Amino acid sequence: MKLLLLNVQTAKEPWAEQSFALYQKKISGFFSFEIKELRPKKAGRDQKEAKLKEESLLILQELKADDFVILFDERGKAFDSVQFSKEMERSLNSGKKRIVFIIGGAFGVTDEVRSRSQLMVSFSKMVMNHLVAQTVALEQIYRSLTILKNIPYHNE
Repeated sequence: MKLLLLNVQTAKEPWAEQSFALYQKKISGFFSFEIKELRPKKAGRDQKEAKLKEESLLILQELKADDFVILFDERGKAFDSVQFSKEMERSLNSGKKRIVFIIGGAFGVTDEVRSRSQLMVSFSKMVMNHLVAQTVALEQIYRSLTILKNIPYHNE
């Protein structure tokens, strides 16, 4: 099983890079894990539709037919950490070769990406900075794996 996080990235911050590296190392202790940053062409906010289409196309080009796709999107379903770990278990037992987590760009993703996902997860009704969203995603992926493996990390 391989885990992959696809992330439309437009900014970098040292604190975020440190966080990503830490959680990448932790998650890699369980499964082969990669973070792939997708870099769209620069475009202004007034080109929302063009940005949305380009970013979604970049995402779709990375997906394989037999991927289990989990999209992090504020329109998704809200889970607590234990519930999310059960969803992770379901995806791990799906028979798929890869679980692909997706974080879209500033304007989200197209309906085509949403329909390709088997699970849409919301961290909050609030929209958050892209770097914060990626940090939360990585921490929750790691937390779910520790819950599944009964490793002391999550406290009830």
